[in-house]
Amino acid sequence: MPSLPGSSLPSAPDREPDIDDDFSAGLSPQRWVASYLPQWTTPERARAHYGIVAAGIELRIDTDQLDWRLEDAPLRVSNLQTGVYSGPVGSQLGTHRHRFDLDVRTETPQCLLFAPSRGRVEITVSASRATNCMLAAWLVGTEHRSPTESGEICIFEIDADGIGEATVPRTGIKAHNDPRLTTDMGEVVVPLDASSPHTWTVIWGPGETLIGCEGRPLCRIKQAPDYPMFLMIDLF
Repeated sequence: MPSLPGSSLPSAPDREPDIDDDFSAGLSPQRWVASYLPQWTTPERARAHYGIVAAGIELRIDTDQLDWRLEDAPLRVSNLQTGVYSGPVGSQLGTHRHRFDLDVRTETPQCLLFAPSRGRVEITVSASRATNCMLAAWLVGTEHRSPTESGEICIFEIDADGIGEATVPRTGIKAHNDPRLTTDMGEVVVPLDASSPHTWTVIWGPGETLIGCEGRPLCRIKQAPDYPMFLMIDLF
């Protein structure tokens, strides 16, 4: 996964974005599902804890929050995602079946709020410094057409203990169950404190994925998923 020091990201297209959301009007159910992969668990365990604040939306992990699945404890998560899909209860059909022990516990009818196959996404975030927290943003295959359309673009994964005057996140591509992709993940050094607001960018299209931060590219990967993908923003 080659780094690209000293260069700049391409300019954004000269048009209005398909979605531009600062959450000043609250969380819109026409844009977001405030739940983490709800098909693999139960509604209360999947439900995001959050608040609308001056800077946007604040994802929280509360003391009374349930683990995502009892058998995965301790694992609590608040997540926003741009759609859902699953097969019937007991099946293995659903978005982001990232482990082979996941079966559908709550059937979630297909809902594709935002599921691009290529494009550009920019996200402005502030990561948590709380012990054991991780902030992440992913694009994941919806899998509503095929379980093999399951690749992931990991825009960033930021562990609390990786934050300082410089931050060391993980970024790249995960193949999961897509035989056409090869997992290509790595750590990069970003010269900023990720607990302050900063903007990440991913640009993906035919055969290439470019990921950057604050206008500077971090990695260019010569592969890209070419099917509908949901955006997920998670606090663990």
